[in-house]
Order: sequence, then structure tokens, then C-alpha cells
Amino acid sequence: MKNGQLLEAAEKAGFDVLLTGDRTLHYEQNVTARKIAIVSLSAISWPLLEPNLDLIRAAVDHAEVGSFTAVDCGVFKRAPRIP
Repeated sequence: MKNGQLLEAAEKAGFDVLLTGDRTLHYEQNVTARKIAIVSLSAISWPLLEPNLDLIRAAVDHAEVGSFTAVDCGVFKRAPRIP
């Protein structure tokens, strides 16, 4: 499902907030015209998300229709390969 279709489906289903790992969604979609708020996470890895649950919860709780909020949870880095 493309981003526009996903947002439309979420709106029609009655969702208030879309929580996503897509950090560029607000560049691709006109979020101000939407009936849903978008909260974007900088990572989708549980070890990075877990210590930031309070930040994520606060962003969701304060999200308003047509808004885009970015939550910095850090960035997943792969361990270097050992030859």
C-alpha cells in the first residue's frame, strides 16, 4: 500500500494517529490536509524504542490532526563486520 493509500485507509478506519518509521513521509504527503496526525520515529528497533517510550507516548498524546511530529529515538547502527 502506498503512503497516500495507507493514510486514507487509516483515516477511514477512524485512526487519530499514524505511528511510523518513515522519516520522509511529511515530504511526500501534504499532512496538513489530513484528518490524522503522524508521529515519525527515527528508529524501529525495539532496543532503541524501549528507552524512549515516554517520548513516543507524549508525542502520540499531544498529536493534533494534520500535524507531523518527529521523535528522535536514536539510530540503529550495525556492528562492523570482522574479516
